[in-house]
Amino acid sequence: MRSFRFAVRLLLVAGALLASRAVNAQEMPAEYKSVLTTLGKTGDFKDGVLKVNIPRNDLRVTVKQRSAPTPFGFGGWVALTKGDGGHEVMVGDLVLTEDEVNPVMSALLDNGLDVTALHNHFFWEQPRIFYMHVHGMGTAADLAKRVKPAVDLIDQAAKRAQPTAARSAGPASAGALGTAALAKIIGHQGEQSGPVYKITIGRPDIDVREHGAAINARMGLNTWAAFAGSDADAMVAGDIAMLEREVTPVLKALRADGINVVAIHNHMTDVKPLVVFLHYYGTGPAAKLAEAVRSAVNLLGKSPITNQ
Repeated sequence: MRSFRFAVRLLLVAGALLASRAVNAQEMPAEYKSVLTTLGKTGDFKDGVLKVNIPRNDLRVTVKQRSAPTPFGFGGWVALTKGDGGHEVMVGDLVLTEDEVNPVMSALLDNGLDVTALHNHFFWEQPRIFYMHVHGMGTAADLAKRVKPAVDLIDQAAKRAQPTAARSAGPASAGALGTAALAKIIGHQGEQSGPVYKITIGRPDIDVREHGAAINARMGLNTWAAFAGSDADAMVAGDIAMLEREVTPVLKALRADGINVVAIHNHMTDVKPLVVFLHYYGTGPAAKLAEAVRSAVNLLGKSPITNQ
């Protein structure tokens, strides 16, 4: 009897493992796998969102003559999620040089996609970099087909730039970041990507929807901070997603801590509530920069009446 019970338990455990593997195998819908194939890119599927990576690894950017790695703020992307009526909603943020802005914009517009923002993330960077937000609706296959000409232009520019970029790459910053301390100060864990430690914070208190699709952190509704350098000599760049009433308090907090505000703008059009995004950049001891970010993040989501 004992051997029979043991055998049954083994079968149950084996069945559970097989079921788990089946679920994992089905995590990314087939239509999303086809999007990655069409665009020739990598990506992942989490929280109902396909995130397609379009990093500008070909660019060698400096900020005030200081080398800034690609994960510090030069990783473009597009994301898809389910909307109403079986349609997909696509949003994205493409990283472009000055010469690429208008050809890529025309490629998007000519293929029925919307450009909802164009702006900077930095001052003092070389070469100058701009960020273009894109929006579209349709089937996953249709959206991939429509955004591909713009992605192809970026890929072609990257291929042309690779030999020059490789020669002009700057040295990496010496030292390392104490990432556990940064996470503790800000109150959120981050992810390591090469020499960059990035903390991303969602805004689940803001309910933004596009044609029935929830615009969550993976669709771009988030606050983030990217750190590079060393504990003694770091730089931070990031984006803060704010409601209108939060803009001035956040600005005051950042400036009081000596953080440079480099852009204030929208990412999306025709959405309620209005979400304002603020980009910032600063240098100094890593802990001090993290404390500055925390002072701004602490102001998000507070009621103007209860301040809680």
